[in-house]
Amino acid sequence: MTPKAQEVAKEFLNNPSIVKVSSSQASDNVHQNIIHTRGKNKELILKDLLSNPELKKVLVFGRTKRGLERLYNSMRSWGIPVGIIHGDKSQGYRQRSLRDFKTNRTRVLLATDVASRGLDVNNITHVINFELPESYQDYIHRIGRTGRANKIGYAITFID
Repeated sequence: MTPKAQEVAKEFLNNPSIVKVSSSQASDNVHQNIIHTRGKNKELILKDLLSNPELKKVLVFGRTKRGLERLYNSMRSWGIPVGIIHGDKSQGYRQRSLRDFKTNRTRVLLATDVASRGLDVNNITHVINFELPESYQDYIHRIGRTGRANKIGYAITFID
């Protein structure tokens, strides 16, 4: 609301309140990229991306718990420090995975959309959509985990 509109509201209303609703747009601080993966091994593309040291703190989203577990096992076999959170993990396990990610013991965290709700981690440099989300709102929520506090963040989406 513009300052002029606020002045007018104060003249005519008793105890007016301002309600702010979050935007369903991506932040200007998030640079978005697409990688076309048709016919390619997405896991190997991800492995190659993660070999870049500029990807310091990476949140990878997947659609299914089973798919994330498979990816988690692959990443561990590659020697990549990784954590995972999804609905089949105990609360204690999810908290440990999140703590390890926040304290940089792991630089990659795998998550489903449901498990990531309310996730508040500073300095996530990259969000990778290993699989497309179900909706535009989920996409905005995912990429909103990076590019916070006036920092630049990157969102990379794999498209088959």
